[in-house]
Amino acid sequence: MEQVDQMKQTGQMDRLDHSGNSNNSDGLRRLIEGHKRFLDEVFPGKREHFHLLAEGQQPEWLVITCSDSRIVPDLILGTEPGDLFITRNAGNVVPVTANDVDGVTATIEYAVEVLKVKHAILWGHSDCGALKAALDRKGLTNMPKAQRWLSHVEEAFAHRQPVNPADGENAELASLIRGNVVAQLHNLRAQPSVAHAIAEQRLAVHGWYYDILTGRIERYNEQMRRFEPLLG
Repeated sequence: MEQVDQMKQTGQMDRLDHSGNSNNSDGLRRLIEGHKRFLDEVFPGKREHFHLLAEGQQPEWLVITCSDSRIVPDLILGTEPGDLFITRNAGNVVPVTANDVDGVTATIEYAVEVLKVKHAILWGHSDCGALKAALDRKGLTNMPKAQRWLSHVEEAFAHRQPVNPADGENAELASLIRGNVVAQLHNLRAQPSVAHAIAEQRLAVHGWYYDILTGRIERYNEQMRRFEPLLG
């Protein structure tokens, strides 16, 4: 806190803002100010909680969700630091390939085998850019890695869900996004660590779809093979 104030007084903050390649100097300043508010207003009230977290973590939930900036699990679920173990990537993908070394599946394995999470949530969302790109790849000409990554969502087409008129003009896309949740849920269950934990009845797996416009979550009912409101 004192360091941030001192930086302001000496003009170091302005130099920080202009030292990078960004043309928007206000962007970094906003983050620094936010960190100052955290140190001034949030951290003091949670000091004991953070002290315990500094010694280790025991999250109950693994969340596999999208990199999309609009998906903020702790805000949406009202959870605290240390509650959720989160891995994010474009399209909330769980890769199933011949190459068994990737960050997502390694994170899942660690969460299940070391942290012993009790729940794994595969979390998709409306207006997902990855699934938009899967429908129309014209904008990916200069992004070869993104094109290769989209191979992981191909199975979404085989699991497309019934079109919901409530989704309006985005209903077709939403049906594919829900299908991707189902497809990635299958991939999640196929992970050896997950399959083993489920067999031992120490892990439950869930598929969620979050609607950005309404803020509401749907969960996939695997027995009924349909999405239902998380809140009844």
